[in-house]
Amino acid sequence: MKQCNILFTSSGRRVSLIRHFRNVLNDLGIEGLIVTADLKSTSPAAFVSDYHELVPRVLDDSYIPALKKICKKYDIHLLIPLIDTELAILAKHKEEFEELGVTVLVSSIETNEICFDKRKTGRFFVENGFDTPKEYVIEEIINDPNANYPYLIKPAKGSSSIGVYKVRNREELLFFKDYISEPVLQEFVKGKEYTIDVLVDFDGKVVTAVPRLRMETRAGEVSKGMTVRNELLIHSARRVVEKLPGAVGCITLQCFLTDKNEVKFIEINPRFGGGFPLSIAAGADFPRFIIESLLGKPPSINVDDWKDGLVMLRYDDAIFVNKDDI
Repeated sequence: MKQCNILFTSSGRRVSLIRHFRNVLNDLGIEGLIVTADLKSTSPAAFVSDYHELVPRVLDDSYIPALKKICKKYDIHLLIPLIDTELAILAKHKEEFEELGVTVLVSSIETNEICFDKRKTGRFFVENGFDTPKEYVIEEIINDPNANYPYLIKPAKGSSSIGVYKVRNREELLFFKDYISEPVLQEFVKGKEYTIDVLVDFDGKVVTAVPRLRMETRAGEVSKGMTVRNELLIHSARRVVEKLPGAVGCITLQCFLTDKNEVKFIEINPRFGGGFPLSIAAGADFPRFIIESLLGKPPSINVDDWKDGLVMLRYDDAIFVNKDDI
């Protein structure tokens, strides 16, 4: 294959990631189109791709047929989904895309089901011997006069830290248990929070892991972060991902490292995370590895040779377009 056309779905604001894939194609001397798909024509990513296609909502019955049509139109070789809600759907239709010659960078149905529901994620950690915040029965805590507040409450199927709250007393718990859809009540953990980007090749082998300290967050995404070569975090993350059935691509873990040097895993997102550009800048070029692997080429770089202590300070930027272009 001398050409690699890539489709990014739910492309939204993922400008930096998409630009990097374009740069990788250019650096490797590979011809290829960058196509984005989104619900809106005002998606910023639409203006850094070669072509942008409007699609129905992810949960609409016509979503998969619309993506297949795009794949045929542009002779897509690689499809990369970018939000949680479409991962399980694309996993179920993965073989259908393969029949069109499209490799979908998505993990198995089972892994996506584990990751999407926080209750299943917690059970996965416990059953495989990984430390994770303890989960509580809400009614038992409400009726316990000796309950040890604070706790953390969050939706079972949430993302981007939406609906996550610290519960400091019984009155707050009574409110949030009805306010949040399918609430999960957990132990409140103190410690430094990390995101760990783990690369899994197309054969299911873990290649590398890059811990990123979440120094500051905004709207659920890291706004200030730093790469940290902590061997405990790296080893623990690799072990977690090795237990996931049919994992592939970028698997993003979140955890706390406590003062007692305990790693408490809280979340798994089997996709590129919003703060992933930091790992790229540090030298963990997952996109390059993925493209070269797809083309049957030996890796031209060592993705495990990334820079420790690189700090990312994110800021707002803008794309300016004419009204007739949206």
